Amino acid sequence: MMAYLGAAYLWVKAAHVIFVIFLMAGLFMMPRFFIYHQQCAVGSDEDVKWIERERRLLRIILNPSIILVWVFGLMLMVEIGAWHFGWFHLKLLVVLGLSAYHGWIAGYSKKLAKGLRPMTDRQLRLLNEVPGVAAAIVVIAVIVKPF
Repeated sequence: MMAYLGAAYLWVKAAHVIFVIFLMAGLFMMPRFFIYHQQCAVGSDEDVKWIERERRLLRIILNPSIILVWVFGLMLMVEIGAWHFGWFHLKLLVVLGLSAYHGWIAGYSKKLAKGLRPMTDRQLRLLNEVPGVAAAIVVIAVIVKPF
C-alpha cells in the first residue's frame, strides 16, 4: 500500500480530508451568500459588502481548498492504485461534478458583482443541496465500496 508516500501516506490522507471539509463548507456557504446578496439593491453599500464577502470566500477558502483537495487526492489515487476500483470511478465522477459546481459558483459571484440576478432564490436554495448529495455519494463510495 505504501509505494511512494511511505510514512507520509496518512499525513496526505489527513490533509485531503481536512481540505475536503474546508471546500465543502465553502460550497455550502456561497449559495446562501448569493440568496442574501440578491435581496439587496444593486450598487448599494450592502451590495458592495456582499461582493467583498463572496470574493474573500472564493479567494481565501474555496480556491486554495479545491487545488489542495485535487493535489492530495491525486497523490492518494496513485498511491493506492485507485483507478482499478469501481468505487473510485464513482467518486471521481462526483468530484468532477463538484469541481464544475465550484466553477459555477465563481462565475455566479461575478454575475452578482456586475449587478445581474439571473436565478431565483428558490433555484439557489435547490442548488445549495448539491454539495450535500455529492458528499453522501462520495462517503458511501469510499467507505462502503459498493462496487
